[in-house]
Amino acid sequence: MHSFPRTRPRRNRVDGWTRRMVAENHLTVNDLIWPIFAVEGVNQRQPIGSMPGVERLSLDLLVPAVAEARDLGIPCVALFPVLPFDRKDPEGRESGNPDNLMCQAIRAIKREVPDIGILGDVALDPYTSHGHDGVVKDGYVLNEETVQALVLQALVQADAGCDIVAPSDMMDGRIGAIRDALEAKGHTLTRICAYAAKYASAFYGPFRDAVQTGGLLKGDKKTYQMDPANSDEALREVGLDIAEGADMVMVKPGLPYLDIIRRVKEEFRVPTFAYHVSGEYAMLKAASANGWLNYEAALLETLLGFKRAGTDAILTYGAVDAARLLRAAGQ
Repeated sequence: MHSFPRTRPRRNRVDGWTRRMVAENHLTVNDLIWPIFAVEGVNQRQPIGSMPGVERLSLDLLVPAVAEARDLGIPCVALFPVLPFDRKDPEGRESGNPDNLMCQAIRAIKREVPDIGILGDVALDPYTSHGHDGVVKDGYVLNEETVQALVLQALVQADAGCDIVAPSDMMDGRIGAIRDALEAKGHTLTRICAYAAKYASAFYGPFRDAVQTGGLLKGDKKTYQMDPANSDEALREVGLDIAEGADMVMVKPGLPYLDIIRRVKEEFRVPTFAYHVSGEYAMLKAASANGWLNYEAALLETLLGFKRAGTDAILTYGAVDAARLLRAAGQ
């Protein structure tokens, strides 16, 4: 006589309503942060070849795009400036200009779309003529000199109305220095999202195309970004940033570091963000263009994987695409 299994996990997969009811994790539009690139000028729409579907936008086009994201329910955008070479120098001094492109973009968005959050990138690489995230001497990025510049950069962004300053440079001690400066200037409610575990990754290439730093970079960033071999070190980095005053922490890149996301979330139980970086996004787009996978399905599966690993929010260049798909699905 045949013995039938008493427990059949497949019973809970029979139909859509059951699968929805027992799902352990859910992706919603509230989980999305949309990275956008600002350029100078008027009516400038510059496609980025290595990131299909992503464009650099002048402020007259960027602000309506942010309004569209807001209308889709996306709660926050992440701003990155793209400067011409003549605005760059070895120290990245334009980063501290209170009327730089970044601050202009922040003010324009807050004026026209006040009900969306702004996360501002705090790093020197868009402003330096050598493409590094700090002040360089004898081939080495100086820590304290760079932190001083980052503090000024964070303050001018906060003065412009930025909601979350996001140091992405990986200098030691910069979170504490920025927190102290924000408090001293009365920006007690300005949040800090620390790129706490940012790895020296091969997946950043298209982003460097987007901000036009790839051709400038001499050497690599391995003396300040983390070694991809290390996991325990990430916990030390995250712990330090939380102790110094970070409100959220970031793991970057995303997909190769889901184990790091899980460890960070379980260890610290703080808001944990992930960056679905340019190379990861570009791979989906390239494979889709070749007919090797379905971009929309793969995008949603990828973002759900971040949620399963423990992320609270995800920076992704596919945020608008995902928001439209989730809306169409009634989620």
